[in-house]
Amino acid sequence: MKRRNFIKNTVIGSAAAFSIPYILPTGRLFAQTGNKLADHVVFVAFAGGLRQQESVLQRYLDDSQQYPSAGNIMYNMFNGPPPNDKIVYGNTQIVQGDTPIPQILNQTLETQGTLFREVNASTVGHYGGVNTLLTGNYMYSQGLRMKPSMPTIFEYLRRHTGEKATKTWFVGNGIGNSFPLLDYSSHSEYGSQYGANFLAPTITFGDDGEKHLKNAKIYHPEEELDPMYKMKYFLDNVWYSQGRSLPSIGNTEEEKAEIKQFVRDMFDKKDAGTIAFPPSGGGDNATIGYACEVIKRFKPTLTVIHLSSVDSCHSDFSSYLRNIHASDHGTAHLWDFIQNQVPEMAGNTAMIVMPEHGRNEEANGIIDANAFLAYDHSDANARRIFGMMVGPNIDANLSIGSETNQIGDIVNVAPTIAEILGFKNDMLSTGLTASGQSLFDLI
Repeated sequence: MKRRNFIKNTVIGSAAAFSIPYILPTGRLFAQTGNKLADHVVFVAFAGGLRQQESVLQRYLDDSQQYPSAGNIMYNMFNGPPPNDKIVYGNTQIVQGDTPIPQILNQTLETQGTLFREVNASTVGHYGGVNTLLTGNYMYSQGLRMKPSMPTIFEYLRRHTGEKATKTWFVGNGIGNSFPLLDYSSHSEYGSQYGANFLAPTITFGDDGEKHLKNAKIYHPEEELDPMYKMKYFLDNVWYSQGRSLPSIGNTEEEKAEIKQFVRDMFDKKDAGTIAFPPSGGGDNATIGYACEVIKRFKPTLTVIHLSSVDSCHSDFSSYLRNIHASDHGTAHLWDFIQNQVPEMAGNTAMIVMPEHGRNEEANGIIDANAFLAYDHSDANARRIFGMMVGPNIDANLSIGSETNQIGDIVNVAPTIAEILGFKNDMLSTGLTASGQSLFDLI
Protein backbone atom coordinates (compact mmCIF):
# COMPACT_ATOMS: atom_id res chain seq x y z
CA MET A 1 0.00 0.00 0.00
CA LYS A 2 1.54 3.31 -1.10
CA ARG A 3 1.54 6.48 0.95
CA ARG A 4 -1.49 8.10 -0.72
CA ASN A 5 -3.78 5.15 0.06
CA PHE A 6 -2.15 4.65 3.46
CA ILE A 7 -3.01 8.20 4.53
CA LYS A 8 -6.57 7.92 3.23
CA ASN A 9 -7.22 4.64 5.05
CA THR A 10 -5.62 5.65 8.35
CA VAL A 11 -7.53 8.95 8.45
CA ILE A 12 -10.81 7.08 7.95
CA GLY A 13 -9.87 4.53 10.59
CA SER A 14 -8.81 7.09 13.18
CA ALA A 15 -11.95 9.22 12.78
CA ALA A 16 -13.96 6.79 14.88
CA ALA A 17 -11.35 6.50 17.63
CA PHE A 18 -10.25 8.68 20.54
CA SER A 19 -7.26 8.48 22.86
CA ILE A 20 -6.69 9.18 26.53
CA PRO A 21 -3.63 11.32 27.35
CA TYR A 22 -0.86 9.58 29.25
CA ILE A 23 2.66 10.38 30.36
CA LEU A 24 5.46 9.01 28.20
CA PRO A 25 8.93 8.27 29.64
CA THR A 26 10.16 11.56 28.17
CA GLY A 27 7.58 13.59 30.08
CA ARG A 28 5.46 14.20 26.99
CA LEU A 29 1.76 14.40 27.76
CA PHE A 30 0.29 13.00 24.54
CA ALA A 31 1.34 10.25 22.18
CA GLN A 32 2.63 11.26 18.75
CA THR A 33 -0.09 12.55 16.46
CA GLY A 34 0.99 11.03 13.14
CA ASN A 35 0.71 7.62 11.50
CA LYS A 36 3.84 5.65 10.68
CA LEU A 37 4.72 4.67 7.13
CA ALA A 38 7.36 2.26 8.46
CA ASP A 39 8.68 1.22 11.87
CA HIS A 40 12.34 1.75 11.01
CA VAL A 41 14.40 4.27 9.03
CA VAL A 42 17.99 3.91 7.86
CA PHE A 43 19.50 7.12 6.51
CA VAL A 44 22.72 6.74 4.53
CA ALA A 45 24.47 10.09 4.35
CA PHE A 46 26.46 9.37 1.18
CA ALA A 47 28.73 12.22 2.16
CA GLY A 48 32.17 13.47 1.21
CA GLY A 49 31.03 15.45 -1.80
CA LEU A 50 29.55 13.45 -4.68
CA ARG A 51 29.29 15.05 -8.13
CA GLN A 52 26.07 14.69 -10.07
CA GLN A 53 28.10 13.95 -13.17
CA GLU A 54 29.63 10.72 -11.84
CA SER A 55 26.56 9.58 -9.90
CA VAL A 56 22.98 10.02 -11.06
CA LEU A 57 23.93 11.52 -14.45
CA GLN A 58 26.17 8.52 -15.24
CA ARG A 59 28.70 10.49 -17.27
CA TYR A 60 31.71 8.73 -15.75
CA LEU A 61 34.71 10.51 -17.39
CA ASP A 62 32.82 12.55 -19.99
CA ASP A 63 32.41 15.68 -17.86
CA SER A 64 35.63 15.48 -15.88
CA GLN A 65 38.56 14.11 -17.89
CA GLN A 66 39.94 14.07 -21.42
CA TYR A 67 38.74 10.52 -22.00
CA PRO A 68 35.32 10.07 -23.68
CA SER A 69 33.69 7.35 -21.60
CA ALA A 70 30.20 7.38 -20.10
CA GLY A 71 28.33 4.87 -17.99
CA ASN A 72 26.85 3.96 -14.61
CA ILE A 73 29.30 3.00 -11.85
CA MET A 74 26.51 2.90 -9.23
CA TYR A 75 24.48 0.11 -10.79
CA ASN A 76 22.96 -1.11 -7.51
CA MET A 77 21.36 2.28 -7.00
CA PHE A 78 20.64 3.55 -10.51
CA ASN A 79 19.33 2.05 -13.74
CA GLY A 80 21.77 2.15 -16.63
CA PRO A 81 24.65 0.18 -18.15
CA PRO A 82 28.22 0.48 -16.82
CA PRO A 83 31.06 2.03 -18.83
CA ASN A 84 32.75 -0.23 -21.35
CA ASP A 85 35.98 1.73 -21.70
CA LYS A 86 38.79 3.00 -19.44
CA ILE A 87 37.73 0.93 -16.41
CA VAL A 88 39.41 2.38 -13.30
CA TYR A 89 36.50 2.26 -10.86
CA GLY A 90 36.58 -1.36 -9.73
CA ASN A 91 37.53 -3.26 -6.61
CA THR A 92 39.84 -1.15 -4.44
CA GLN A 93 41.65 -4.28 -3.29
CA ILE A 94 43.07 -4.53 -6.81
CA VAL A 95 45.75 -1.94 -7.51
CA GLN A 96 44.56 -1.11 -11.01
CA GLY A 97 40.92 -1.06 -9.92
CA ASP A 98 39.95 -2.55 -13.28
CA THR A 99 37.65 -5.32 -12.00
CA PRO A 100 34.14 -3.94 -11.31
CA ILE A 101 32.32 -5.32 -8.27
CA PRO A 102 29.42 -7.65 -9.19
CA GLN A 103 25.95 -6.23 -8.72
CA ILE A 104 24.17 -7.33 -5.52
CA LEU A 105 20.56 -6.28 -6.09
CA ASN A 106 18.34 -7.92 -8.68
CA GLN A 107 16.41 -4.65 -8.87
CA THR A 108 18.09 -1.29 -8.45
CA LEU A 109 17.05 0.99 -5.61
CA GLU A 110 15.80 3.38 -8.31
CA THR A 111 13.41 0.69 -9.53
CA GLN A 112 12.36 -0.21 -5.98
CA GLY A 113 11.82 3.35 -4.78
CA THR A 114 11.59 7.06 -5.53
CA LEU A 115 14.51 9.02 -7.01
CA PHE A 116 14.85 12.80 -6.76
CA ARG A 117 17.22 13.46 -9.65
CA GLU A 118 18.18 17.05 -8.87
CA VAL A 119 18.15 18.31 -5.27
CA ASN A 120 19.60 21.51 -3.81
CA ALA A 121 22.48 21.30 -1.35
CA SER A 122 22.16 24.56 0.53
CA THR A 123 25.69 24.41 1.95
CA VAL A 124 28.90 22.97 0.51
CA GLY A 125 30.81 22.22 3.70
CA HIS A 126 30.94 18.66 4.98
CA TYR A 127 30.04 19.30 8.63
CA GLY A 128 27.52 22.01 7.77
CA GLY A 129 25.91 19.81 5.15
CA VAL A 130 25.45 16.76 7.38
CA ASN A 131 24.35 19.10 10.18
CA THR A 132 21.61 20.44 7.88
CA LEU A 133 20.56 16.92 6.86
CA LEU A 134 20.12 15.91 10.51
CA THR A 135 18.52 19.08 11.87
CA GLY A 136 16.41 20.34 8.96
CA ASN A 137 18.04 23.76 9.38
CA TYR A 138 20.49 25.78 7.31
CA MET A 139 23.50 25.81 9.62
CA TYR A 140 25.41 28.50 7.71
CA SER A 141 27.11 29.96 10.79
CA GLN A 142 27.77 26.64 12.51
CA GLY A 143 31.48 26.21 13.19
CA LEU A 144 33.49 23.05 13.66
CA ARG A 145 33.89 21.60 17.16
CA MET A 146 30.46 22.92 18.09
CA LYS A 147 27.33 20.94 18.88
CA PRO A 148 24.41 21.74 16.55
CA SER A 149 22.48 24.72 17.85
CA MET A 150 19.19 23.25 16.63
CA PRO A 151 17.78 19.83 17.65
CA THR A 152 18.76 16.81 15.60
CA ILE A 153 16.35 14.25 14.22
CA PHE A 154 17.55 11.91 16.98
CA GLU A 155 16.32 14.30 19.65
CA TYR A 156 13.00 14.94 17.93
CA LEU A 157 12.43 11.19 17.69
CA ARG A 158 13.25 10.44 21.30
CA ARG A 159 11.49 13.41 22.84
CA HIS A 160 8.30 13.21 20.80
CA THR A 161 7.85 9.44 20.69
CA GLY A 162 9.48 8.30 23.95
CA GLU A 163 11.95 6.11 22.06
CA LYS A 164 14.81 4.71 24.12
CA ALA A 165 18.48 5.37 23.46
CA THR A 166 19.44 1.98 22.04
CA LYS A 167 16.80 2.40 19.33
CA THR A 168 18.63 5.46 17.98
CA TRP A 169 22.14 5.15 16.48
CA PHE A 170 24.58 7.36 14.62
CA VAL A 171 27.32 5.26 13.01
CA GLY A 172 30.26 7.32 11.77
CA ASN A 173 33.31 6.34 9.76
CA GLY A 174 35.69 8.15 12.12
CA ILE A 175 36.00 10.83 14.76
CA GLY A 176 37.41 13.67 12.64
CA ASN A 177 35.82 16.89 11.39
CA SER A 178 33.50 17.14 14.42
CA PHE A 179 31.03 14.54 13.14
CA PRO A 180 30.72 12.80 16.56
CA LEU A 181 29.16 16.07 17.79
CA LEU A 182 26.06 15.44 15.67
CA ASP A 183 24.53 12.88 18.04
CA TYR A 184 22.61 15.66 19.82
CA SER A 185 22.38 19.44 20.00
CA SER A 186 23.03 22.22 22.49
CA HIS A 187 19.39 23.37 22.28
CA SER A 188 18.02 24.07 25.74
CA GLU A 189 14.76 22.15 25.20
CA TYR A 190 16.43 19.02 23.85
CA GLY A 191 20.07 18.01 24.38
CA SER A 192 21.99 14.96 25.50
CA GLN A 193 19.14 13.21 27.32
CA TYR A 194 17.50 12.75 23.89
CA GLY A 195 20.69 11.96 21.96
CA ALA A 196 21.72 9.01 19.84
CA ASN A 197 24.30 6.38 20.64
CA PHE A 198 27.33 7.31 18.52
CA LEU A 199 29.70 4.62 17.29
CA ALA A 200 32.86 5.02 15.21
CA PRO A 201 33.41 1.30 14.54
CA THR A 202 36.66 1.50 12.60
CA ILE A 203 38.15 3.30 15.63
CA THR A 204 36.40 1.34 18.37
CA PHE A 205 37.24 -2.01 16.78
CA GLY A 206 40.46 -0.88 15.09
CA ASP A 207 44.03 -1.00 16.39
CA ASP A 208 43.39 1.38 19.30
CA GLY A 209 40.28 -0.53 20.27
CA GLU A 210 42.21 -3.78 20.21
CA LYS A 211 44.73 -2.21 22.58
CA HIS A 212 42.44 -0.38 24.98
CA LEU A 213 39.05 -2.14 24.90
CA LYS A 214 39.53 -5.76 23.96
CA ASN A 215 40.10 -7.95 27.05
CA ALA A 216 39.87 -4.80 29.19
CA LYS A 217 41.08 -5.31 32.75
CA ILE A 218 40.48 -3.48 36.04
CA TYR A 219 43.40 -1.17 36.76
CA HIS A 220 44.79 -0.36 40.20
CA PRO A 221 43.88 3.29 40.92
CA GLU A 222 47.30 4.16 42.40
CA GLU A 223 49.79 1.94 40.63
CA GLU A 224 48.41 1.93 37.08
CA LEU A 225 47.27 5.48 36.38
CA ASP A 226 49.03 5.68 33.01
CA PRO A 227 46.96 2.96 31.26
CA MET A 228 43.84 4.36 32.93
CA TYR A 229 44.46 7.80 31.44
CA LYS A 230 45.23 6.26 28.05
CA MET A 231 41.91 4.42 28.21
CA LYS A 232 40.07 7.63 29.17
CA TYR A 233 41.71 9.58 26.33
CA PHE A 234 40.77 6.87 23.84
CA LEU A 235 37.14 6.68 24.98
CA ASP A 236 36.74 10.47 25.06
CA ASN A 237 37.94 10.67 21.48
CA VAL A 238 35.87 7.76 20.24
CA TRP A 239 32.58 8.71 21.82
CA TYR A 240 32.70 12.45 22.28
CA SER A 241 35.83 13.94 20.69
CA GLN A 242 35.87 17.04 22.87
CA GLY A 243 38.13 16.03 25.73
CA ARG A 244 35.33 16.33 28.29
CA SER A 245 33.56 13.71 30.30
CA LEU A 246 30.72 11.95 28.55
CA PRO A 247 27.21 13.27 29.24
CA SER A 248 24.34 10.87 29.66
CA ILE A 249 22.14 10.26 26.63
CA GLY A 250 19.69 8.29 28.71
CA ASN A 251 20.83 4.70 28.31
CA THR A 252 19.35 2.66 31.16
CA GLU A 253 21.59 0.31 33.14
CA GLU A 254 20.14 -2.54 31.11
CA GLU A 255 20.96 -0.73 27.85
CA LYS A 256 24.50 0.02 29.03
CA ALA A 257 25.02 -3.66 29.76
CA GLU A 258 23.61 -4.53 26.34
CA ILE A 259 26.01 -2.12 24.61
CA LYS A 260 28.95 -3.45 26.62
CA GLN A 261 28.09 -7.00 25.56
CA PHE A 262 27.72 -5.86 21.95
CA VAL A 263 31.26 -4.43 22.02
CA ARG A 264 32.62 -7.68 23.45
CA ASP A 265 30.76 -9.71 20.85
CA MET A 266 32.10 -7.55 18.01
CA PHE A 267 35.70 -8.26 19.04
CA ASP A 268 34.87 -11.99 19.08
CA LYS A 269 33.18 -11.78 15.67
CA LYS A 270 36.09 -9.77 14.32
CA ASP A 271 38.52 -12.47 15.46
CA ALA A 272 36.29 -15.15 13.92
CA GLY A 273 35.94 -13.21 10.66
CA THR A 274 32.13 -13.15 10.88
CA ILE A 275 31.36 -9.40 10.85
CA ALA A 276 28.63 -8.70 8.27
CA PHE A 277 30.94 -6.82 5.92
CA PRO A 278 29.94 -6.30 2.27
CA PRO A 279 31.41 -8.99 -0.02
CA SER A 280 33.92 -6.48 -1.40
CA GLY A 281 35.90 -4.05 0.75
CA GLY A 282 37.11 -0.56 0.08
CA GLY A 283 35.78 2.90 0.80
CA ASP A 284 33.49 3.00 3.83
CA ASN A 285 32.44 -0.63 3.63
CA ALA A 286 33.97 -1.57 6.98
CA THR A 287 31.70 1.06 8.56
CA ILE A 288 28.72 -0.39 6.69
CA GLY A 289 29.56 -3.88 7.93
CA TYR A 290 29.55 -2.80 11.57
CA ALA A 291 26.36 -0.78 10.95
CA CYS A 292 24.76 -4.05 9.81
CA GLU A 293 25.78 -5.57 13.14
CA VAL A 294 24.25 -2.65 15.06
CA ILE A 295 21.04 -3.05 13.10
CA LYS A 296 20.88 -6.80 13.63
CA ARG A 297 21.52 -6.50 17.39
CA PHE A 298 19.42 -3.47 18.33
CA LYS A 299 16.80 -3.23 15.53
CA PRO A 300 16.94 0.59 15.79
CA THR A 301 14.01 2.79 14.98
CA LEU A 302 16.48 5.24 13.42
CA THR A 303 19.98 4.49 12.18
CA VAL A 304 22.11 7.15 10.49
CA ILE A 305 25.25 5.96 8.70
CA HIS A 306 27.81 8.56 7.68
CA LEU A 307 30.06 7.78 4.69
CA SER A 308 32.76 10.09 3.34
CA SER A 309 35.45 8.14 1.47
CA VAL A 310 34.61 9.95 -1.78
CA ASP A 311 36.22 13.06 -0.29
CA SER A 312 39.45 11.73 -1.84
CA CYS A 313 38.28 13.62 -4.93
CA HIS A 314 40.26 16.67 -3.70
CA SER A 315 43.49 15.06 -4.89
CA ASP A 316 42.81 11.57 -6.33
CA PHE A 317 40.01 11.26 -8.85
CA SER A 318 40.72 7.57 -9.47
CA SER A 319 40.31 6.81 -5.77
CA TYR A 320 37.11 8.89 -5.78
CA LEU A 321 35.65 6.74 -8.58
CA ARG A 322 36.57 3.51 -6.79
CA ASN A 323 35.07 4.77 -3.53
CA ILE A 324 31.81 5.76 -5.24
CA HIS A 325 31.62 2.28 -6.71
CA ALA A 326 32.48 0.62 -3.38
CA SER A 327 29.92 2.66 -1.43
CA ASP A 328 27.21 1.82 -3.96
CA HIS A 329 28.10 -1.83 -3.31
CA GLY A 330 28.04 -1.26 0.47
CA THR A 331 24.69 0.53 0.40
CA ALA A 332 23.19 -2.33 -1.62
CA HIS A 333 24.63 -4.85 0.86
CA LEU A 334 23.05 -2.91 3.71
CA TRP A 335 19.60 -2.97 2.09
CA ASP A 336 19.93 -6.64 1.15
CA PHE A 337 21.11 -7.50 4.67
CA ILE A 338 18.08 -5.84 6.27
CA GLN A 339 15.67 -7.65 3.96
CA ASN A 340 17.27 -11.08 4.33
CA GLN A 341 19.12 -11.17 7.66
CA VAL A 342 16.95 -9.05 10.00
CA PRO A 343 13.44 -10.51 9.84
CA GLU A 344 12.08 -8.03 12.40
CA MET A 345 12.92 -5.18 9.98
CA ALA A 346 12.40 -6.86 6.60
CA GLY A 347 9.59 -5.19 4.68
CA ASN A 348 9.13 -2.66 7.46
CA THR A 349 12.17 -0.42 6.95
CA ALA A 350 12.56 2.70 4.83
CA MET A 351 15.99 3.73 3.59
CA ILE A 352 16.94 7.23 2.49
CA VAL A 353 20.17 8.00 0.63
CA MET A 354 21.49 11.51 0.00
CA PRO A 355 24.88 13.25 -0.26
CA GLU A 356 25.49 16.34 1.86
CA HIS A 357 26.68 18.26 -1.22
CA GLY A 358 28.25 17.80 -4.64
CA ARG A 359 31.52 18.77 -6.33
CA ASN A 360 32.76 21.60 -8.53
CA GLU A 361 32.23 21.76 -12.27
CA GLU A 362 35.82 22.80 -12.92
CA ALA A 363 38.92 20.87 -11.80
CA ASN A 364 41.40 22.19 -9.25
CA GLY A 365 44.53 21.35 -11.25
CA ILE A 366 45.77 18.44 -9.13
CA ILE A 367 46.55 15.35 -11.21
CA ASP A 368 46.53 11.75 -9.91
CA ALA A 369 48.47 8.67 -11.01
CA ASN A 370 46.07 8.07 -13.93
CA ALA A 371 46.55 11.67 -15.07
CA PHE A 372 43.00 12.44 -13.95
CA LEU A 373 42.11 15.92 -12.69
CA ALA A 374 40.78 16.37 -9.14
CA TYR A 375 37.80 18.45 -7.94
CA ASP A 376 36.96 20.53 -4.84
CA HIS A 377 33.54 21.78 -3.66
CA SER A 378 32.81 25.50 -3.72
CA ASP A 379 30.84 26.48 -6.85
CA ALA A 380 27.22 26.21 -8.02
CA ASN A 381 27.74 22.67 -9.33
CA ALA A 382 28.62 21.62 -5.77
CA ARG A 383 25.07 22.49 -4.73
CA ARG A 384 23.63 19.84 -7.05
CA ILE A 385 22.86 16.43 -5.53
CA PHE A 386 20.35 13.59 -5.79
CA GLY A 387 18.09 11.97 -3.20
CA MET A 388 16.55 8.53 -2.99
CA MET A 389 14.10 6.72 -0.72
CA VAL A 390 12.85 3.15 -0.76
CA GLY A 391 10.63 1.05 1.47
CA PRO A 392 6.98 0.52 2.47
CA ASN A 393 4.47 3.21 1.44
CA ILE A 394 7.09 4.76 -0.86
CA ASP A 395 6.28 4.80 -4.57
CA ALA A 396 8.38 2.43 -6.66
CA ASN A 397 10.02 3.29 -9.98
CA LEU A 398 9.23 6.98 -9.60
CA SER A 399 11.62 9.66 -10.85
CA ILE A 400 11.18 13.27 -9.69
CA GLY A 401 12.83 16.31 -11.28
CA SER A 402 15.60 16.72 -13.84
CA GLU A 403 18.72 18.78 -14.57
CA THR A 404 16.49 21.69 -15.52
CA ASN A 405 13.89 21.11 -12.80
CA GLN A 406 15.42 21.00 -9.33
CA ILE A 407 13.05 19.60 -6.69
CA GLY A 408 13.94 19.22 -3.04
CA ASP A 409 16.57 20.42 -0.60
CA ILE A 410 18.71 18.82 2.07
CA VAL A 411 16.54 20.46 4.75
CA ASN A 412 13.68 18.19 3.62
CA VAL A 413 15.39 15.02 4.88
CA ALA A 414 14.74 15.46 8.61
CA PRO A 415 10.99 16.10 8.07
CA THR A 416 10.91 13.06 5.76
CA ILE A 417 12.32 10.82 8.48
CA ALA A 418 9.81 12.30 10.92
CA GLU A 419 6.93 11.67 8.53
CA ILE A 420 7.92 8.05 7.98
CA LEU A 421 8.14 7.46 11.73
CA GLY A 422 4.90 9.30 12.48
CA PHE A 423 5.98 12.42 14.36
CA LYS A 424 6.29 15.04 11.61
CA ASN A 425 3.49 17.22 13.03
CA ASP A 426 5.09 17.15 16.47
CA MET A 427 8.43 18.14 15.00
CA LEU A 428 7.04 20.97 12.88
CA SER A 429 4.93 22.34 15.73
CA THR A 430 8.14 23.31 17.54
CA GLY A 431 8.81 25.94 14.88
CA LEU A 432 12.50 25.00 14.88
CA THR A 433 12.88 23.63 11.34
CA ALA A 434 13.67 25.67 8.23
CA SER A 435 11.06 23.90 6.11
CA GLY A 436 7.71 22.31 6.81
CA GLN A 437 8.01 20.06 3.79
CA SER A 438 9.18 16.49 3.54
CA LEU A 439 10.24 14.85 0.29
CA PHE A 440 6.77 13.31 0.16
CA ASP A 441 5.23 16.78 0.03
CA LEU A 442 7.24 17.54 -3.12
CA ILE A 443 5.92 14.60 -5.13
